[in-house]
Amino acid sequence: MGYLEKFLGNTRKTLLYRGIREMNKKVRILIAKPGLDGHDRGAKYIARALKDAGYEVIYTGIRQTPEAIVKTAIQEDVDFIGLSLLSGAHNELFPRVTELLKKHGAEDIIVFGGGIIPEEDIPFLKSKGIKAIFTPGTPIRDVIDFIESQKEAKNNE
Repeated sequence: MGYLEKFLGNTRKTLLYRGIREMNKKVRILIAKPGLDGHDRGAKYIARALKDAGYEVIYTGIRQTPEAIVKTAIQEDVDFIGLSLLSGAHNELFPRVTELLKKHGAEDIIVFGGGIIPEEDIPFLKSKGIKAIFTPGTPIRDVIDFIESQKEAKNNE
């Protein structure tokens, strides 16, 4: 709750203010590299492409812990977290992020992932709350379409 909302309380003006703010709010996306994976070319590409598409993008850099990723996501009030991993630790690190989001009451943040992820691991990751997995060669349009469809579904709740 922002300062103006605290000042105004739950008046009609406040409710109108919240509605206008939500309508004009840019989608905020955190792109993160969990674990010891130091290869960030793909993550930087996605971050830049999403920024060029009009999203507000925060890139955390390499070698982030799930705890640091979740803390940053909550502090930055993001709508999405995009995780990128090439090291093979996706089955441990991606679910840990969704567990921590739930623990901190931030399960409304949508998590997607990408990187070198075997096809047979994708159902497991989705069962742990990862909404989509994008493997190398996925057109950026597919990522944008995913974000837009999730944003629309969230707005219709």
